[in-house]
Amino acid sequence: MSSEARHRPARYPVEGAGLGLRMDLIDAMRDNPPPQVDFLEVAPENWINVGGRRGKLLRHFSERYPLVCHGLSLSIGGPAPIDDDFLRSIKNFLDAHDARVYTEHLSYCGDHGQLYDLMPIPFTEEAVHYVAGRIRHVQDVLERRIGMENVSTYALPAGQLTESEFLRAVLEEADCGLHLDINNIYVNGRNHGFDPYDLLASIPAERIVYAHIAGHFREDDDLRIDTHGEDVLPEVWDMLDEAYRRFGVFPTLLERDFNIPPLAELLPEVDQIVMRQRRWREDRDADVA
Repeated sequence: MSSEARHRPARYPVEGAGLGLRMDLIDAMRDNPPPQVDFLEVAPENWINVGGRRGKLLRHFSERYPLVCHGLSLSIGGPAPIDDDFLRSIKNFLDAHDARVYTEHLSYCGDHGQLYDLMPIPFTEEAVHYVAGRIRHVQDVLERRIGMENVSTYALPAGQLTESEFLRAVLEEADCGLHLDINNIYVNGRNHGFDPYDLLASIPAERIVYAHIAGHFREDDDLRIDTHGEDVLPEVWDMLDEAYRRFGVFPTLLERDFNIPPLAELLPEVDQIVMRQRRWREDRDADVA
């Protein structure tokens, strides 16, 4: 990890290229720390109140890398009340590990029970106000600004707004950050028949905190399944390039949750992020000069 990445940049909570800290990778990363990885991501739900060897391993990494936290079960768009006890445990975790940012999914995943899937929120004005109010409450309890991630969808409830209009309205009313998922933009474009580059162009770049890039399964031309278990497809790398061209370079994390290969086989995709970030920085510096 570069010495520059150990300090918090002014624009973003972290910088460079990131990787999710998964148990499949943790021993290899401890024994041979990959220099191309600048920050790590964990799901707090998988680590809260964990002690013993696993707890010591997490502390090992959080003392050596900037840590970002990406939640799984907040259910920000769900009907059940927000669990403040759960939020306080999240806050304690974030404080204990000096987490740079906490993000969640702009979706819901339960109603007095976990659905283990991310369900779409109707794109309506009523839903904007409802979700934004819940995000503001979360931010008040956590005493920090959070980021919301645009999610992949396969069927959408009826609504009056486009995905772009809904996303921008929620972010503005809640005054929160955007956890940009490049793959989800591409997947939704293919699944719902719109140009994903049009949605990308509408992103409020000033709200980006960091980004995910991931692989998906191509069931058909008009059905893409967001698995996080495949290699990143060339068309998704192209979309990341376009995002860097439009918005400048932002922190980007390789998200791999399933079918996780050995670390040595995964790092070339992190290298792809590093290479693209370096190239776009050099191009921008050349334009300025």
